Amino acid sequence: MTIKSSKLIQNVRYEIRGTLAKRAHELELKGYEIISLNIGNPGLYGFRTPESMRLAMIENLESSEAYCGQKGIFPAREAVVMQQQERGIKGINAEHVFIGNGVSELIDLTLRALLNPGDEVLIPSPDYPLWSAATSLNGGKPVYYPCPKELNHHPDINILASLVNKNTRAIVLINPNNPTGAVYSKETLLAVAEIARKNNLIILSDEIYDQMVYPGESFVPMATICQDVLCATFSGLSKVYRACGYRVGWVSFSGEIIKGKGLLDSMDLLAALRLCSNVPGQWAVQTALGGSQSIKKLCSTNGRLFNTRKVITNLVNKSEYLNYIEPSGAMYAYISIDERAFPGIDDQDFALRLLEDEHVLIAPGSSFNVPDKNYFRITLLPEEDIIYRVFKKINKLLNKMLS
Repeated sequence: MTIKSSKLIQNVRYEIRGTLAKRAHELELKGYEIISLNIGNPGLYGFRTPESMRLAMIENLESSEAYCGQKGIFPAREAVVMQQQERGIKGINAEHVFIGNGVSELIDLTLRALLNPGDEVLIPSPDYPLWSAATSLNGGKPVYYPCPKELNHHPDINILASLVNKNTRAIVLINPNNPTGAVYSKETLLAVAEIARKNNLIILSDEIYDQMVYPGESFVPMATICQDVLCATFSGLSKVYRACGYRVGWVSFSGEIIKGKGLLDSMDLLAALRLCSNVPGQWAVQTALGGSQSIKKLCSTNGRLFNTRKVITNLVNKSEYLNYIEPSGAMYAYISIDERAFPGIDDQDFALRLLEDEHVLIAPGSSFNVPDKNYFRITLLPEEDIIYRVFKKINKLLNKMLS
């Protein structure tokens, strides 16, 4: 008799590292060079973690051999508090901060502490699929509110409000957004906060790209405008500080902390069960948050990420078949294929053909829990010459599909 896996896995999808990525690995083993644009992994494209962060880890290795407290080392948690206070967030202290093995672990821990079977979580569509997966794995039900192209991929507030019911526990925000690159306005955030306040919901604000915004845009931390709502803010070292492999993230709770005491106590228990997160990487947090923010140069005019975004915008505009809303933040381009020219197109099939024929790995749009089948996501991390090569390959395949 075969051993069956958990039924909870049936609702879990993570195509970013799924079937296509496995096929890409098989092709690499056969000697093919694959251009991998499916994942935001700065170290693969020559982005380095700031030297001061590496030195902070080295200098504290002797203090990293024992377990630390389950919430994380105090200097790291206090650095998060100071950053939040500088942003105007009041009433937060180090006891409200948890350090984890990346934001991914903390999303799982928070939802595990929060959800009972059948509880619903409002999640943006498109979303980062870990939010959907962690909700399902912890007995909850993902309910999607649309962030359509017609609204520049900002939330449809009216539909979001209409989805709230007696089973709703939380609203997830991803801002700046992955995959679309949308950066939400203060008006949008105020509207979301009001929905949460009226319905006694917690806001789970994924802000891992908080400083990765392009000229003319302004990022507003959710916690600054919802003092009367319990807000959990997630961030970390992976993206802004190009330190994915350090596996250091944090969640800080603010707003109506008194209402969240039971949740924080449960978080503390779950954190204790896994003992602690990676200690050496935690020593880089204080240096990262208190030092020079080098990401600003990368995103500013003529910065590397700015220039790559500009190249993609020019190439999409020149294409007969591609469209997108230029990202205001983060490190991705969320691109649509014209359905009038390609009626019935399937993003999974397109991505597989692009991989097999042109050796380019992308993330199909349906990976991000949208009903549309004509989108794909690529990262802005490669050098400009790689982007030119990729779009040449994409257009080659599209022309082949028309012939």
